[in-house]
Amino acid sequence: MKKDTRLTAFKELLDIMDKLREKCPWDREQTFESLRKLTIEETYELADAILKKNSEEVKDELGDLMLHIVFYAKLGSENGTFNITDVLNSINKKLVNRHPHVFGDIEVSDAEEVKENWEKIKLREGKKSVLEGIPKSLPALVKANRLQEKVRGVGFDWKDRSEIWEKINEEMGEVKEELLKLSEENIKENDGKEKLEGEFGDLFFSLINAARLYGIDPENSLERTNQKFIRRFRQMEIIVAQQGKKLEDLSLPEMDRVWKQVKKEEVIK
Repeated sequence: MKKDTRLTAFKELLDIMDKLREKCPWDREQTFESLRKLTIEETYELADAILKKNSEEVKDELGDLMLHIVFYAKLGSENGTFNITDVLNSINKKLVNRHPHVFGDIEVSDAEEVKENWEKIKLREGKKSVLEGIPKSLPALVKANRLQEKVRGVGFDWKDRSEIWEKINEEMGEVKEELLKLSEENIKENDGKEKLEGEFGDLFFSLINAARLYGIDPENSLERTNQKFIRRFRQMEIIVAQQGKKLEDLSLPEMDRVWKQVKKEEVIK
């Protein structure tokens, strides 16, 4: 019988973890709380690698996350609450239960129907709200997208995605209306700023909704724009430095001309 290299590699990782916990001073000191922030950092590093479409980096970052999972399981086994077998059995059971179209006799027509079934199954499993399971500490943009995906699973969504644009125009109008009520001095002194902040929030929520309805991941979309801005701004700094100047020495029209030059050169490349 051919040896399963997956099991061999996984056992080796578990054995390494045991030895690290026993003999490494740093690993011996770690707790669930101390690892938490590191796990979040590793997750973002994986997200960066995915956006860069760098397969080698994705592989390495997945390895780092796997280490964290094994580490948490090791801590759990030490305090007698759970071990790696419990972790694996839990996810195995959940996957089978939530995929009756694969492991049962339920039929689905597409991925959207699968998502709808997931939310219904979760409610049958004892969840009191469709919105349960969304981490409170998620970044606001990601959280908004997840909220919208969750409620879509029970049918709370636009019937025609083109209707979202009327909502966006409505929210844009409310932002402008609120701005007309406020002077620059009012805004600086936070007089009425909370109301304006709420109107901007409604507008952002609607824009995220539009992205979702058209199959665009808003987090990825915004991060790509962030990276594009960083790339272009740094190129601006290089061009200005080559002229023996600093950006702060330029007027806004002068900076705008350099910005347009960078964009034009980027298109040509």
